[in-house]
Amino acid sequence: MPDSPSLLVVGGGIVGLATAYRYTERYPGAVVTVLEKESSVGQHQTGHNSGVLHSGIYYKPGSLKAINCREGKRAMEEFCREQQIPYEVCGKVIVAVDEGDLPSLEKIYERGQANGVTCERIGVEQLAELEPHAKGVAAIHVPEAGIVNYGAVCTKLAELIAAAGGCVVTGARVTSIKQSPGEVVVQSTAGDFTAERAVTCAGLQSDRVAKLSGAKPDAKIVPFRGEYFELKPSAQKLCRNLIYPTPDPAFPFLGVHFTRMIGGGVECGPNAVLALAREGYTKMGLNIGDLAESLTYGGFLKMAAKHWRMGAGEMWRSVSKRAFVKALQRLVPEITVEALETAPAGVRAQAVLSDGSMVDDFLIEETGRVVNVLNAPSPAATASLNIGKLIIDRLG
Repeated sequence: MPDSPSLLVVGGGIVGLATAYRYTERYPGAVVTVLEKESSVGQHQTGHNSGVLHSGIYYKPGSLKAINCREGKRAMEEFCREQQIPYEVCGKVIVAVDEGDLPSLEKIYERGQANGVTCERIGVEQLAELEPHAKGVAAIHVPEAGIVNYGAVCTKLAELIAAAGGCVVTGARVTSIKQSPGEVVVQSTAGDFTAERAVTCAGLQSDRVAKLSGAKPDAKIVPFRGEYFELKPSAQKLCRNLIYPTPDPAFPFLGVHFTRMIGGGVECGPNAVLALAREGYTKMGLNIGDLAESLTYGGFLKMAAKHWRMGAGEMWRSVSKRAFVKALQRLVPEITVEALETAPAGVRAQAVLSDGSMVDDFLIEETGRVVNVLNAPSPAATASLNIGKLIIDRLG
C-alpha cells in the first residue's frame, strides 16, 4: 500500500469513526473521508446506546464478538483515559431468578472463564451486598463491566480524524458506489468522493449500502425497536450499578435489565419488537417500504415462525406498561408502575439470514476494493476500536 493511501468510510457511527481513526493512526498523512447522512455523527444505534462497557462474558469463545470485545474494551478504556472522556468500571450482576435459570447461568460463567473475563459465581448473600434490591437464587458478579457515553466518544473521534487531516462530511447520503481496478467512487448528496479503498459501516442501512458496492449479502437487516423506561429519582436507589437477567441462549437479546448511566439516572429495558421503519424510534414511526421489506422477507417469516412465543411476549410488554414492570420485577420485586417514566427508544439492526437464523456475530465481508460491515450488534460500541483495526487489516 502506498505511503499516503486514501480511504472512504460510509457511516459516521462509532464503528465507522473508529475505523477512520485507526486508519489515520496506521497511515499518517492518509486522506480519510467519513460520509454521514445525518447532520452530526452517532445519531442512530450509537446515539441510542445504553452506554455499557461490556466485558465479553456472553460470547462464544473464539468468535469475533469475544475476541474483539476483550481487546476493544481495554482499548476503549485507554482511549477514554487519554482523551479525558468520563467512564466508570462499576461492575454488573447477572442474576438467575429461579432454579430454571441455573444451567444457562453456568454456561455463561464457563464462557466468561474461557474468554478471560474476571467473574465470580455468587450466592444470594453476596448478591444482596452488591445489589440489595435484586432477587434471585444465584448470580455472576462481573466487576470489570462499566459505563461510558459513546456519543462523547464519537464526537472525540471525529475531532481526532479532522486533526489528523481527515474529513467528516455530514448530510452525505450515499447513492452509488462504483469500483474500478484502481479506485472507488462514492456518489452522495454532498457530492462525489474518490479513494483507493472504501469501508461501509451503515448500521441500519448496511445491507442496502453494501449492495451499492456490488455485494450480494445473504443477510438482510430487520429492525427491532428496543423500548426503555427510566427510574424516577425517588426509585434510583433500587439499582446501584448494572443488573441483568440470565439471557435465553436461543435468542440474541439480553432481556430487560437495569443500567446505571454515566450521566446519571437508571435505564430499564429494553424489550425487542419489530420496528415499523428502519429508523423507527417511536411506535408510530412508519415507513411503508421498510415494513413491507421486512414482512415479505422469507428469512424474517421463518424467524417469526420459530420465535413467535417470544415475539408475542415482547409485543405485549410494548403495549402494556404493567407487563413491562412485571418483567422488571423478576429482578427487582420492589419496582412499581409509578416508579417508571418513558425513556427514548433505540433500534437494533439485526441481520437475519435467508434461512431465518439471526446472525449473532460480527459479519464483515469484502467485495473488491470495498469492505462491508453487515452486522455489528452489541458489543460493537465497546469493541469499536478493535473492530476498526480488524477492518484495516482486511484492507491489506
